[in-house]
Amino acid sequence: MQQKPIEILVTNDDGYSAKGINFLADILSRYGNVTVVAPKEVQSGMSAALSMGKPIRMERVSHRVCGNGNRVTVYSLTGTPVDCVKMAMNKCFLAGGSETLTQDEWIHERGYAPHVIFSGINHGSNASVASLYSGTLGAAAEGAIYGVKAVGLSINTHDPNPDFTQIEEYLVEIIGKAIKYPVGEGVYLNINFPAIAKEQIKGIRMATQGNGMWIKEFEQRKDPHGRDYYWMTGNFKNNETGRETIADHILMDEGYITVVPHRVDTTCRETLARIQEDWNL
Repeated sequence: MQQKPIEILVTNDDGYSAKGINFLADILSRYGNVTVVAPKEVQSGMSAALSMGKPIRMERVSHRVCGNGNRVTVYSLTGTPVDCVKMAMNKCFLAGGSETLTQDEWIHERGYAPHVIFSGINHGSNASVASLYSGTLGAAAEGAIYGVKAVGLSINTHDPNPDFTQIEEYLVEIIGKAIKYPVGEGVYLNINFPAIAKEQIKGIRMATQGNGMWIKEFEQRKDPHGRDYYWMTGNFKNNETGRETIADHILMDEGYITVVPHRVDTTCRETLARIQEDWNL
């Protein structure tokens, strides 16, 4: 009996027409049916933002059946990356949930959920503190909330036309492992690729979220009427200096592909008891 292909959901924050998401969808079609639900326009830096108080429109852009029989269906959405995941789960996979059923029960009752969610490939690094602002990772976190394995993928260049073939071999390896192995409840993966030649990539490393921040974040300009306005720019300040580290942005600069597990639950448990004692709670 032929095994049923797995279902894969793909989204991003660069928009459905970006090169990164289309390269990723083509590779994922080797593994199963691919449903792409991605923003109609660029939604970078949206993190976990939702579209509230305004209508959202979803349009099917294309549908094709690959040579192996797997399908690739692409939808554009007038919303954020998190909107895309929510819409896909509710409308494409009919797994939107029920107030009276557990997570596993409503997936089985309402329809089916994707086996895995991939968000990306983002044009630009999401290492270090960028992970907090990232719409790419906001979508991955939303997948983890739904109980689905979720992976955010980014490459360290804002070039709209990078050579993704340089990372293809490693990407295929990562996809295979992400599909095969569980990551844990409420966990999603943040994977960053250096934008260098294949021969220069040193391998794949587990990493931690790097300690850094953006400084000098706004450039002041004047409009034709002489009024001030500001353009977000900024320089990245590395706070990992002077100690050994496995910070993602450091390892990526050294030529490694980095894998950082993130949690939806951001509670700082090691601080709970101390604050409880200090505050006499």
